[in-house]
Amino acid sequence: MTTSPCCSEYAALSRRGLLTGAVALAGATTVLGSAVVTTSAATTPASSVLVVVSLRGAADGLSLVVPHADPVYYTARPRIAIPSDRLLVKDGMFGLHPELAPLLPLWNAGRLATVHATGLPAPNRSHFSAMEEVEDANPGSSVREGWLNRLIGTDASRSPLQGLNMGEGTIPTSLFGAQPVMSAGDIDGVWIPGDDQWDATGGRRASLHRMWDGNASPLGRAMQSTFDAVDDFNPVRSTPDHADTYPRSDLGRALAEVARVIRGDVGVEVITVDQGNWDMHADLGTVEWGRMNRNAADFAGSLAAFFDDLGALAGKVTVVCLSEFGRRVAENANYGLDHGYGNVMFLAGAGVVGGYHAQWPGLSGDLDSDLTVTTDYRSVLAEVVEARFAASTSTVFPGFVRSRVGVMS
Repeated sequence: MTTSPCCSEYAALSRRGLLTGAVALAGATTVLGSAVVTTSAATTPASSVLVVVSLRGAADGLSLVVPHADPVYYTARPRIAIPSDRLLVKDGMFGLHPELAPLLPLWNAGRLATVHATGLPAPNRSHFSAMEEVEDANPGSSVREGWLNRLIGTDASRSPLQGLNMGEGTIPTSLFGAQPVMSAGDIDGVWIPGDDQWDATGGRRASLHRMWDGNASPLGRAMQSTFDAVDDFNPVRSTPDHADTYPRSDLGRALAEVARVIRGDVGVEVITVDQGNWDMHADLGTVEWGRMNRNAADFAGSLAAFFDDLGALAGKVTVVCLSEFGRRVAENANYGLDHGYGNVMFLAGAGVVGGYHAQWPGLSGDLDSDLTVTTDYRSVLAEVVEARFAASTSTVFPGFVRSRVGVMS
């Protein structure tokens, strides 16, 4: 058994702390949490599914959703601004980056929305600290517990299949907490090592059961729940893989796997996915070239392919895309942007009220200016939680008094 905690915040976990939680490994899959684990609800299809895509590295929301009517935008970015005549679905203030064209069918169907000038209640320009703060969504708390873990804890189920991180590496802070969750690099990695076609007699699995079934310790219970979770996940492994319809990228591959999970209908309710490389201090580029174009094209193409892949099941899936913070208003000397504050969030799918949403603060022309945050990102997430899960927003976001955004119906 191994675990893979990330960053310094998890280094403080003691051996005793790990062993009192339900932590187990099956193939490339981690089952993590400290609540009593069951899998009785695992085969119950989820009525709503939330997919959270984290744009790691601080995406520049002013390039993705351009405030073309704010004159400061063009003054502050003489080389990297997106020309107004190249923007998509312009209204009186905003337009989409041209590389987001694959998302136009969702936009035109009223199933894609953006919320601009969102972010943390106070600036935080440290990637790791801001990620943790965004994913904890409980400022000032010393409890290691993410908002998605609290969300799945609002019902009676304790199945580790409720929450899934799809990707290599560790479970994000948003899923970390008492409720059991799973993490997998890919669907085919959800298995018991040695329990394969070469073990004709089933000896490896039988040996593991003899070792753990009579063990009443937390680790023994964790192993037993792992056996059950892997078995309950089997319908997903038999679903077809449509990865050839997605961009050949990490995000495309991850969302293809997420679509398989949703089609498998084994009770997964919240899923996390990452897209990296948004930290563009240099070579963000122009409308014709640069890293922003490549990342935006991958983001849009992967998300569009995901909804196409889901077909009729898209009616129960909501996607939220967010980043840890935004970037400065003014470009730097390297065709890039330094760490900023306010940003844009994307929402797509079930329950979304399409279009541009914002309390626009206006941009400042100062060299070191940020986009001011006028909407706490938790207000957006709270509308998703309430609309799609009928869950207590005061439980998921303790002590937070939200403002109405109007992005969910």
